[in-house]
Amino acid sequence: MVDTRFIPAGGLAHARRAVVAVFFLNSLVLSTFIARAPSLKAEHHLTDGAIGAVGLLFGLAAIATMQFVGPLVARVGSRTALRITLPAMCGALATVGLSKGVVGYAGAAVLLGATHGMTDAAMNAHAVAVERRLGCPILNSCHAAWSASAVGASLLTAATVALGIPTDLHFGTIGAAVLGASLLVGAQLLPSDADRAIGQGVAHTDATPVQTSWRTGWSRLVVLLGLTGMALMICEGAALGWSAIFLHDGKGASAALAALAVTGYTGGQTVGRIVGDRLEVRFGVRPLFRTGGLIGVGGLALAVCSPSPLTSIVGFTIFGVGGSVLVPLTFGAAGHAGGDGPGAATFVSRFATFTYGGVLLGPALIGWVSESIGLTATMATLIPLLAVVALLSRLPSSRRQSATSRPTAQRSERSRSDRVHATVDVNDLPGGLGEPVG
Repeated sequence: MVDTRFIPAGGLAHARRAVVAVFFLNSLVLSTFIARAPSLKAEHHLTDGAIGAVGLLFGLAAIATMQFVGPLVARVGSRTALRITLPAMCGALATVGLSKGVVGYAGAAVLLGATHGMTDAAMNAHAVAVERRLGCPILNSCHAAWSASAVGASLLTAATVALGIPTDLHFGTIGAAVLGASLLVGAQLLPSDADRAIGQGVAHTDATPVQTSWRTGWSRLVVLLGLTGMALMICEGAALGWSAIFLHDGKGASAALAALAVTGYTGGQTVGRIVGDRLEVRFGVRPLFRTGGLIGVGGLALAVCSPSPLTSIVGFTIFGVGGSVLVPLTFGAAGHAGGDGPGAATFVSRFATFTYGGVLLGPALIGWVSESIGLTATMATLIPLLAVVALLSRLPSSRRQSATSRPTAQRSERSRSDRVHATVDVNDLPGGLGEPVG
């Protein structure tokens, strides 16, 4: 039996704003934890090796829990999943602040990693669901909000440390604020039925949900997209984790000047993502991916090859602008390849497994290789890697293009109809619930 499911008029616009806000809140919690790492290291008397081990446990916990997002979304929908996992992240952050000793801190960090992994996969899956129903891309905007929140969280943390505010109070305040915001935002997300139980081209009732498993979703397409994402995250990790060291040690820049490499990269990345959705609508997924990748290659080449630290900073900024759209486009391709419903969440979680692998392995791999051939030569090897990804990757774009290439007259007619009727049947929307998974 097919459900009759409706989204209130204007509900899609609210859902779009809400899912962007979820990305912002997720980054606020995670970036607060990361930015306060030096304080946590001192408070718990941790060595560099211990900090690295905790970071590894955090990442492994995130990878492990995101494997179960597909089944969770199949049962309760990504809206309900987010209304559970995002508040849980807030509690986990407060737990980190209250933790005592190395074991307590490591356990709290694992809890935060586990809740973040599920939130990350669920929010990207929900963004794909909103994107399909709107008929236009939004993932770049979502990731732009994430990047902007990371910058804001780092600045806020710096001010908090300067004022001498203790970690437990800082984390507790951020956790409480995000908790309150998440309760408000969660109510504006798409209904749980939007991606809960779909199969064989029809929307099923709660009695016949689609069964998914942590073993499913490892298709050839997802693996190829995942390897693309892993390569991109290795390059991003080089910019975030090694660019300042590269300028300081390799080009003689002062510590303050070298830090601007990270600022330039993240600033360029944020700006690129703000306009990324509009560029995708105008040029399409594949041309934008290829062009952005090649711009990133040029920026990275300038940063590595220039003898001037200032020119290198400009290069890292260009690298950030060009590479800004690559990860959101690949996330979207993975989600849309999974179809509508829990299949999208499953594919997104599998794809995110590879990207987290790149996050965990990338900085360490660069460090290991640089010990043998030097940091400059190691950074230079990333130039052909990014070029290969930009030129050879073939992102599937048919689903999103079909949603965004409908005649203008048809969109206008639907828009007029939306203003007349109080509700809109989601099966009439682009990428509606009548499409099969996969």
